[in-house]
Amino acid sequence: MPIYAYKCSACGFAKDALQKMSDAPLTVCPACGASAFEKQVTAAGFQLKGSGWYVTDFRDGGGKKSEPATSTASGESSSSSSSSTTTAAPSPAPAPAAPAPAPAAASGD
Repeated sequence: MPIYAYKCSACGFAKDALQKMSDAPLTVCPACGASAFEKQVTAAGFQLKGSGWYVTDFRDGGGKKSEPATSTASGESSSSSSSSTTTAAPSPAPAPAAPAPAPAAASGD
């Protein structure tokens, strides 16, 4: 729903109102009661509700993938041993087990 800005030309009172586009414009000033409450021309204002749509919603990988940021601080002394942070790669999934060999059939004549 759009947010409309109103201002009273009689007393100068200003107010933002959340209204449906089909609602009638406000005309009576809530501060002074005069019929001089007018809708102002402003930049578009609206509220987004719901889960929305994001670049990451593509299933085929069409969106940009962000790389993990690695930070390196300059100006550190090298006297300490390995004080930088490292990111471990995720461990690979274990391979499926090979099927067991079939038992040898005994041939009995």
